[in-house]
Amino acid sequence: MSVPSDNPALLKEQYRAFARQMPMMYFILMTSTWAVAATHMATAPLWLTIGLPSLFTAASLARILHWWRSRNIEPTPEAALHALRRTNRLAFIIAAVFTGWSYMLFPYGDAYAQSHLAFYMSITVISCIFCLMFLRSAAVMVTVIVNGTFIPFYALTGQPTFIAIAVNIALVSAGMLVILMVNYRNFAEMVDAQARTETLSNENLQLANLDSLTGLPNRRAFFAHLQAVWERASTTRARVAVGVLDLDGFKPVNDIYGHSTGDKLLVEVGSRLENLGTDETRFFRLGGDEFAFVTTDLCATDVLVSFGADICRALQEPFALPAATVQISASVGAAVHPDSASSPEMLFDHADYALYHGKRTRRGTCTLFSNAMDAQIRREALIEQVLKQTDMDEELTVVFQPIVDSSSGRTIGFEALARWESAVLGPVPPGEFVPVAERGGFVGRLTRSLLRKAVTAAEHWPAGMRLSFNLSAHDLNTEESVLAIAAILGRSSFDSHRIDFEITETAFAHDFEQVRRSIEMLRALGCGISLDDFGTGYSSLTRLHALPLTKIKIDRSFVKDLHKNAASLKIVKSLLALGRDMHLDCVVEGVETQEEMDALTGLGAVLIQGYFYSPPVAGHELGSYLDAAGSAAPKSR
Repeated sequence: MSVPSDNPALLKEQYRAFARQMPMMYFILMTSTWAVAATHMATAPLWLTIGLPSLFTAASLARILHWWRSRNIEPTPEAALHALRRTNRLAFIIAAVFTGWSYMLFPYGDAYAQSHLAFYMSITVISCIFCLMFLRSAAVMVTVIVNGTFIPFYALTGQPTFIAIAVNIALVSAGMLVILMVNYRNFAEMVDAQARTETLSNENLQLANLDSLTGLPNRRAFFAHLQAVWERASTTRARVAVGVLDLDGFKPVNDIYGHSTGDKLLVEVGSRLENLGTDETRFFRLGGDEFAFVTTDLCATDVLVSFGADICRALQEPFALPAATVQISASVGAAVHPDSASSPEMLFDHADYALYHGKRTRRGTCTLFSNAMDAQIRREALIEQVLKQTDMDEELTVVFQPIVDSSSGRTIGFEALARWESAVLGPVPPGEFVPVAERGGFVGRLTRSLLRKAVTAAEHWPAGMRLSFNLSAHDLNTEESVLAIAAILGRSSFDSHRIDFEITETAFAHDFEQVRRSIEMLRALGCGISLDDFGTGYSSLTRLHALPLTKIKIDRSFVKDLHKNAASLKIVKSLLALGRDMHLDCVVEGVETQEEMDALTGLGAVLIQGYFYSPPVAGHELGSYLDAAGSAAPKSR
């Protein structure tokens, strides 16, 4: 007989059902009451036929108005429980008052009026059962109060008709209560099933928007949140900032300690980032070792850059993992609306570009998207469009930079370097158009065109002179690309045993196993493999040892002012020793001054490349260069 309070979903659904049905119950009570009052006006006192029905009507209208106003309200479980308990109490009062009023009218009527009262009592019970069926306790209470007095009262009159009516109402009411119980149980089960479905749906939605590893919102949640924040900001003219961050040094952790340790590191990174977040600054994991944040309260330039620096500092602190204590860093790129974007997608792209720019120039810091970067994006977009429409065989050329054996002063080979004289843009440096072609996915066309030109020129070189040629990571990602390279070598008279293909450590980040297979295919043709820019990437020695390398090239960044920088001197010394231990030739790139050359000679460096000996030489000038250098190529190494 009480309202169950342990099912919030059921309480709310009962409240919604009541808001729709209670006005009808009070309407039935009012119309039935005035019908009974009308049949007794000639015989009963006015206070019974006019006064009390007027009070009942006023109270009913008040309740109708209350429930009518509540029909669109979404109640809390507490509010619903309070309203249903009040309805339970009112059900007792209403049943007792209307029943008492009926019995007070009974002595004043004739047989017809008394029969009308019996009809009134029965129809009231039935209508209340129907209207109160979603609050079982109230329906049962009304039935018990009305029938508990009505049935004995009419059965004891001695009138066969009234006795039959009493028995009939008792049986009908019992049947109605059985139906009530069944319907209420079905209603409660339906609500429970709905609640379970909603819970499951919410869990699925949550899972769909959460990164299962770190617990941070995922890429899908990032773009949904960014869209919502953008729309609010557009309405209020507020500022929104997006940051994209990438971990520097994560790959070696995976390589050395395994993916399980890498996953634990990502969890710890996610935890540190979450600690930096607020209600207005939320972090997300986009995938791999890439994370992002959206903020609406850190949008001032200096504040945003400072926050990016805080992120970098937080991630530079060592991570104590079960396998080892590791240290990484992070680079952050950020962009602000409305300063630098007209759509959420553009805002993200600009932050991503700022990250890309920062990793090339100031790794481990926060880079804010600028007007200069916007100009660079437009420049790169133009280069991409022109490059796609260019006849590469017509406009691309190759120049050759000598590689010299410093112990004898003899040139032992040349590195082929790309040049592009665009009919539209004029001369475009390779540092601009090669990365554009790589990001655009058509660098393979450049590679094939340049390789054909390089081997064609090398066919006329002295015997034993070697050719170094750079391959992009994209050139090693598929067997088809490697087969296309092999086909060019097969059609050329240049001996493939005299070519060294140079690859960078970043090529391993794509698909190490495929890169290894590609390199093995090239080695099977007799080609040498040089690891370019050695020491600037993040590859582990384990992976380098697994590759069939023949040379390593020490990057210019370690050579510049070598004689003044003790740290650079030690690094180059270690790299040269590593090359000797691994039985690999070492080529030192970017040597420009006598002082650098003297320092390298002291460290035992032999193979030198750079402006100290010669800038790149055009193909048609190679003969003159070799004559001037007095170079006869030594025996093949």
